[in-house]
Amino acid sequence: DVHLEQAELTMEDLLELSKSLAKDKDNIEGRCKLVMQFVELILQIWGKKLNSRPDAEKISVMGKKDAATYNQTRSYLKPLTKRLRKRTLPEDILECLVEIVEHCLERNYVGANDAYLTMAIGNAPWPIGVTMVGIHARTGREKIFSKHVAHVLNDETQRKYIQGLKRLITKCQVYYATVPSRCVEYKA
Repeated sequence: DVHLEQAELTMEDLLELSKSLAKDKDNIEGRCKLVMQFVELILQIWGKKLNSRPDAEKISVMGKKDAATYNQTRSYLKPLTKRLRKRTLPEDILECLVEIVEHCLERNYVGANDAYLTMAIGNAPWPIGVTMVGIHARTGREKIFSKHVAHVLNDETQRKYIQGLKRLITKCQVYYATVPSRCVEYKA
């Protein structure tokens, strides 16, 4: 069996929190709480599904691999939840995370995936970060700011929790299905 967190959350609780935050965009504490509870909810559902499998499936190679993926995702997301609790997550990353969570709550997984890709690889012109080549400043250099830079390249910890978040988006799509046009890789 895999380890489960104690919190009992529901998707309805998160939807209510999201609606209350729609009116108050400057509520950083509430936005951090929304993302943190979303992470805890999906991990909780995923863990319960893994624990409810028959013993034969748990000890199979695929069963062990699934449990290892769950445990790895939990460990990847620990730094994120820690930063959310302490409210030390950069504002632009928090903004992207809230957008991803809101899309997931609306069951718009295509939108969530787009927001994830924007956060992970950014939409800066390539090569990222090259602002001075030779003696002339690059045109449009002032347009390059943190929202356009790929956060996945910043450090290993960020790469891991961004990867863990993608796994949660995928699991959310499995547990809270919607019409195929709003899914990424429907029933793949």
